[in-house]
Amino acid sequence: MESQSPANPGPLMYRQMADWWPLISHPDDYADEAAFIHQTLEAHITGELHTLLELGSGGGNNASYLKAFYRLTLVDLSADMLAVSRRLNPECEHLQGNMLTVDLGRIFDAVMVHDAIMYLTRQDELLQMLRNAWAHCREGGVVILLPDCVKESFTPETKQHGRDDGKRALRYLEWTYDPDESDTTFITDFAYLLRHPDGSAQVFHDRHVMGLFPRRTWIEVIRQAGFAPRWIVDHWSRDVFLGIKKSPDLAG
Repeated sequence: MESQSPANPGPLMYRQMADWWPLISHPDDYADEAAFIHQTLEAHITGELHTLLELGSGGGNNASYLKAFYRLTLVDLSADMLAVSRRLNPECEHLQGNMLTVDLGRIFDAVMVHDAIMYLTRQDELLQMLRNAWAHCREGGVVILLPDCVKESFTPETKQHGRDDGKRALRYLEWTYDPDESDTTFITDFAYLLRHPDGSAQVFHDRHVMGLFPRRTWIEVIRQAGFAPRWIVDHWSRDVFLGIKKSPDLAG
């Protein structure tokens, strides 16, 4: 993940902007995607699925639906985003940790990594995360990876969105581009305009450096981590990758 230090504390979105997260990305927008994730996990797992570990769980929007089906453990690097998720999902377990190195000392039926995976910008980071997911996944279990895009599907774009909550309001401009097509990263710049309850306004710029890999890389690192790889396309034409942790009697 993008390193966090006093010199580079990471994107504003996950620090001082975290409390505004529901105005950037609201749970209402996640019902269809959560249903797809639920159906996909059930279709690929061997045995029953009761426990789900989400690495890079953020504000917990997908979890707000998936908790109806599974016991969720939500792990994120940002304490501020975990606080947002706790308000939305008080019945779920929340733990602070890095998806590359967190060691919970137990295994789960399935492991999910949503768009937080985009902050892994090197192939060795992808492999390290997947090996950690493998260590937390039972035999016959599954890991599901949901990147925003892959190299083949990347398109520069500009979007705008935002919400009001009756007291505050937020609008943002999101500008995605790739200044160097020869490397494994692209950039998403956000411009936020915040309106506070007293009518005052603030403007912030927030840069996110994201990873960009071809499909063959995703499939190869899943295999290197010990999973049997699967690749599907979701209802929104996005690439979704799965890894099946085969037990010896299922191998072949």
